[in-house]
Amino acid sequence: MRAIGPILALIVVIALVVSSALYTVDRRQNAIVFQLGEVKEVVTKPGLHFKWPLLQNVRHFDMRILTFDDAEPLRFLTQGNRPVLVDSFVKWKINDVRQYYVSVQGDEFRAMTRIKQTVAGVLRDEFGARILHDVVSGEREQIMSRVRDKVDQDLERIGVKIIDVRLKRVDLPADVSESVYRRMEAERKRIANDLRAQGAADAERIRADADRQREVLLAEAYRDAQRVRGEGDAKAASTYAAAFSQNPEFFSFYRSMEAYRNTFRGRNDLMLLESNSDFLRYFRDSLGKSSGTRK
Repeated sequence: MRAIGPILALIVVIALVVSSALYTVDRRQNAIVFQLGEVKEVVTKPGLHFKWPLLQNVRHFDMRILTFDDAEPLRFLTQGNRPVLVDSFVKWKINDVRQYYVSVQGDEFRAMTRIKQTVAGVLRDEFGARILHDVVSGEREQIMSRVRDKVDQDLERIGVKIIDVRLKRVDLPADVSESVYRRMEAERKRIANDLRAQGAADAERIRADADRQREVLLAEAYRDAQRVRGEGDAKAASTYAAAFSQNPEFFSFYRSMEAYRNTFRGRNDLMLLESNSDFLRYFRDSLGKSSGTRK
């Protein structure tokens, strides 16, 4: 029974030594092995690894893509001294664990501070060389591509890889927004007035063209009607002439009856003629025949 205590103590010591000599590296991590405070080895292979107890210690680093999202928007000046508020975020990861530790002692907060400073400096240069329209929409994709490349090139020196830099929002400061909105409103009103004036001019032009076409159509219709009427009258006259040529006496009688009807339309119509006028020839004949009949 007295020998069990030392044996258990020895087992515990051995277990402690073995546990302190072994460590694991996740596949999402890299590890740095330190020996007496100096970097001894960088472990990138996942699995179970050995280190010397007491002499060596291990520090793990997350190799996944991380996000830096600044809570406060940054203020920049565009070309023409137009201020803008820029809200951005950065996707980044540790690319070189040894360089990352040497540069920022493996401190994620210090790394993000460096990222913020670099991104702010590059954005300031890019925005300052462009007008407000290019920053907001005109060349936004090109700007962010240039910013990503420049930031990545600079932060490569601290072992960091920049995956992407994106703008969440680009706003005008409150003191500038009001004047910009008023100017935009005035510009929209001017454009609307120009469009209305153009529309009125087009309407007048279309109306005038329609009136001209109407007059042309009416004139052509009247011309065609007169031609058809003339052709009809000529054909009628020809028909009458052909018909009446067979009996000239009947033709003379018919024309006289037409003349009588057109002359004496009303009761008050009055015409002074001599009794032997040729115009009354058929009247005289009619009266003579009537007298003869009565006789």
